Amino acid sequence: MSHSPGLYILLVSVHGLIRGHDLELGRDADTGGQTKYVVELASTLAKNPQVERVDLVTRLVNDPKVSQDYAQPVEILSDKAQIIRLSCGPRRYLRKEVLWPHLDTFADELLRHIRKVGKVPNVIHTHYADAGYVGCRVAGWLGTPLVHTGHSLGRIKQQRLLEQGTKLDVIEDHFHITTRIEAEETTLGSAALVVASTHQEVEEQYSVYDRYQPGRMVVIPPGVTLEQFYPAADDWQNPPIQEELQRFLKDPQKPMIMAISRPAIRKNVRNLIKAYGEDSELRHLANLVLILGKREDIMAMESGPRQVFMEILQLIDRYDLYGYIAYPKHHNADDVPDLYRLTAKSRGVFINPALTEPFGLTLIEAAASGVPIIATADGGPRDIVAACKNGLLIDPLNIKDIQGALRTMLTDAEQWQCWSANGLSNVRQKFSWDSHVEQYLEKLRQFPQRRIQSLLSPLRESPAAEHPDWNVPDTNRLPTADRFLVCEIDNTLLGDQEALKQLIQRLHNEGQTTGVGIATGRSLESTLSMLEEWRFPMPDLLITSAGSEIYYGPQIVTDTSWQRHIGSHWQSQAIHQAMRQIPGVELQPPEAQGKLKISYFVDEAKSPSFLEIIRHLRQLQLPVRGIYSHNMYLDLVPLRASKGDAIRYVALKWGLPVKRFLVAGASGNDESMLGGHTLAVVVGNYSQEIEKLRGYPQIYFAQGHYAWGILEALDHYDFFGNLFQT
Repeated sequence: MSHSPGLYILLVSVHGLIRGHDLELGRDADTGGQTKYVVELASTLAKNPQVERVDLVTRLVNDPKVSQDYAQPVEILSDKAQIIRLSCGPRRYLRKEVLWPHLDTFADELLRHIRKVGKVPNVIHTHYADAGYVGCRVAGWLGTPLVHTGHSLGRIKQQRLLEQGTKLDVIEDHFHITTRIEAEETTLGSAALVVASTHQEVEEQYSVYDRYQPGRMVVIPPGVTLEQFYPAADDWQNPPIQEELQRFLKDPQKPMIMAISRPAIRKNVRNLIKAYGEDSELRHLANLVLILGKREDIMAMESGPRQVFMEILQLIDRYDLYGYIAYPKHHNADDVPDLYRLTAKSRGVFINPALTEPFGLTLIEAAASGVPIIATADGGPRDIVAACKNGLLIDPLNIKDIQGALRTMLTDAEQWQCWSANGLSNVRQKFSWDSHVEQYLEKLRQFPQRRIQSLLSPLRESPAAEHPDWNVPDTNRLPTADRFLVCEIDNTLLGDQEALKQLIQRLHNEGQTTGVGIATGRSLESTLSMLEEWRFPMPDLLITSAGSEIYYGPQIVTDTSWQRHIGSHWQSQAIHQAMRQIPGVELQPPEAQGKLKISYFVDEAKSPSFLEIIRHLRQLQLPVRGIYSHNMYLDLVPLRASKGDAIRYVALKWGLPVKRFLVAGASGNDESMLGGHTLAVVVGNYSQEIEKLRGYPQIYFAQGHYAWGILEALDHYDFFGNLFQT
């Protein structure tokens, strides 16, 4: 993959407030480490010579309660990287748990963006479960490898909340945890690579998933942009935040015990205050400084953070810590590096006592600033302390353990110096974004040149799996095609081997910008086996079961939005019941039936007319569309379903005008796609029922039978010419 041109990498991170400067970290539960991670990953990837373009795609938020920055559709990060914001549900800012119903439209908007770029990304890299849901679908439609980073996992969250005594229905109601876990399972099943931050994440967290595949997982610690994090110089001026802290402290010269986190119960600030409050020696040795996001009015906060602050204030009062503890209301992003430098200068310590810590970005920042660290013996901290040798691990539930570690750090000057020096030298080698990106790109280079992989398809074994020489494209042409040829299979595309061979040859030689689709009454399985039998290359688009199903090659991914769009009022039981009353009709065998299609044989000698059958169903208030062909086949599908509707839906979704579709058919069930603005051809061996279309301006009746008729239409419309350049 290292050949020129460089890689186009698409990062997707749907929720939170994401911008390229002054990240509002800790503003809420959705604007934390993940937002920083994706912005820094995008910026560092763009600096790498192997990378040509990076788009970080997120949700557009146009809300007077947040900055107008989040309403800008494009924000340039560097000459090769940008943030793209796409609409997703209401314009206002929403917490991630309520975004699920809007993710399908986000996926469609993402497609439209890719179509505008005119180039299929080499990789789609999703962050968190909601982006995973979007990425599975879009990567599947395009045939692009999916990379995923979970950041935090639903099954683990559910376990922890249950352990804390939260009721299952409350968890479900607030977090939509079932939907999230289902999205994570699908993503793990689809991803070519899952990037984890720590070994514990792989072994103890991902391993509880059904689709856990350790062979597809890699541990690459996140980098940290360390430019701002360095120890204070000798002539360093006291920073602005120091004045803020001095308002709280009796003796501001003492060493600092510094903690920086969101005000979340999981962050376990309560036990840190207890450990400090119950130990008079610690109070004598050091001040405690808590930086817990920004706040205006505690009573106006969400219930979780409000509960944390109420408890903190009660503990300060209980232990009478006034003058010993600082907890400022406000700080800027620029103050954070200064806080670490102040801690190092005071020969203090940084502590992260969280109950669980997937990674622990603050520990890296502290190390880079020369501050020794104390952290939870969990996930990220275990890997960080092992790599940097710059501190101690504690049991966050054991008050004595916390006290012992703090005392050791604050009283052993020689050991403090050693930990400080180790952190400074090791952190830049092990945890820089440059080294992260090197390892990341190395993994991408190892992606196999994919044959068809039916990841999300009901067909576990695709026809191409047994026929490695079957002509399977690597990616889908839908995002880059500027015109599209869509053919019925029976009596149109297939029927004359020589004509088919010439058509395939012409598409190969002249159709570089042409997408190819199939529209048929057949089921998906039957369609694929026919195409394989006739050695026709895998199409980009498969409209099957008389327009009631849409799939995208090469990975045969279902368009679930279309199924929802057409199937909302489908009443298959009632239709079966109604049809039993009609003489002369017989159900076709099970393989001809679809999820949203019921098919019958009709014996015209015994049955009422087609119109009478449809009227009978309508009188029973059943919303069906009937498609009748060859005087013997009747397909019943939802009202909104037909080949023509499916083509128009695809055209709209992928941003290609309908007049750039050349459609070829031969029978009554092709009628819906031959009319309207499409360019159409009826091949010479057509069924009599379609004769009524003769004379329509955009419908060409060819002389040639089967694919000869399609070849004739290519010339008639000059389909490969400049006809679409305007």
